[in-house]
Amino acid sequence: MTRALGIGIIGCGNISATYFKLAPLFRGLEVRACADVNPAAAKARAREFGVKPQTADALLGNPDIDMVINLTVPDAHFAVTKAGLEAGKHVYSEKPLALTIEQGLELRAIAGRVGRRVGCAPDTFLGGAHQRARALIDEGAIGTVTSGTAHVMSHGMEHWHPNPDFFFLPGGGPMFDLGPYYIADLINLIGPVKRVAALTSSATPTRAILTEGPRKGEAIPVRTPTNIHALLLFHSGATITLSSSWDVWAHRHGPIELYGTEGSLFVPDPNWFGGTVEIAGRDGVIAEASPWDHPFGVPNDHRPNGDFANYRTAGLADMAQAILHGRDARCALDRALHGVDVMRAVLRSGETGEFVDMVTSCERPAPLGPDEARALLIQR
Repeated sequence: MTRALGIGIIGCGNISATYFKLAPLFRGLEVRACADVNPAAAKARAREFGVKPQTADALLGNPDIDMVINLTVPDAHFAVTKAGLEAGKHVYSEKPLALTIEQGLELRAIAGRVGRRVGCAPDTFLGGAHQRARALIDEGAIGTVTSGTAHVMSHGMEHWHPNPDFFFLPGGGPMFDLGPYYIADLINLIGPVKRVAALTSSATPTRAILTEGPRKGEAIPVRTPTNIHALLLFHSGATITLSSSWDVWAHRHGPIELYGTEGSLFVPDPNWFGGTVEIAGRDGVIAEASPWDHPFGVPNDHRPNGDFANYRTAGLADMAQAILHGRDARCALDRALHGVDVMRAVLRSGETGEFVDMVTSCERPAPLGPDEARALLIQR
């Protein structure tokens, strides 16, 4: 095995630019080709980033490609990942891994049969802030986590995305689009989920596209719940309230709050790698946690609304090193599959009004401390 894996990207939409730009920060990755159902999109990305444009079939047959990054729309994730595995490639997928547990289990079976790895975003839980929170929990800084809350709420994606249709179809919605960040971080912090219950609804049957462009004002159908309130019971015994909604204009909830026998922990937005971690002890005084020198907490993405830490592809780089050195990847298939299990169970509970037990489980991923994170980066 070479010390760098040849990477081929399938799906050249908005998110692909992030992978093209950030992959060169990390060891063990070399993006060599890209493909898209729209050949013009692949050619445009190839020109922009100096790689080879190919059809998907040609990319899958390319001997220079060791790993495929699957950046297609959610409904295509299963088929593209399956094709990649059957072509003898490792695959790293954008979230969600698949739309059903059955699809995820089939991918696991294929990966085992062909001896290839599957990994899946999100990898934001590897960020400096979330790993700081993980370390505090592991150190017993708030005692045993007994309960908590998680909130991801806004008024949807039609305000900024020119083609937001898929966000409101099965496989989208706030649960499948943004829920993976929260569920992955909760698994990182307190482990796997045992049982869920939920109430779900949608405020309107259609949405109007508000982004400037040729489709502005067009009505698109809403075919998945946009307002979800769930209760999650973890194997650890902790109970978490998870609210995920695109029917909220404003709120004052923090992203993640965890309550323990000795104090409380306040975790920033798991859609990003950085942010401020706060902690309170039995005295109830909330203060910023002592800082640590984690490279994935350093702001590197400068936007009009602030500076953010954005190290997407960290999970891909960790997976590459896991393949090269024969260890478990932190964004491994079983954790992503458990995330799908949780999300599907939440939506099913919303439909049936019943508690739903998980059919999968997983181990907490290994923590990623500052030195291990630096080892993933190419030092410049």
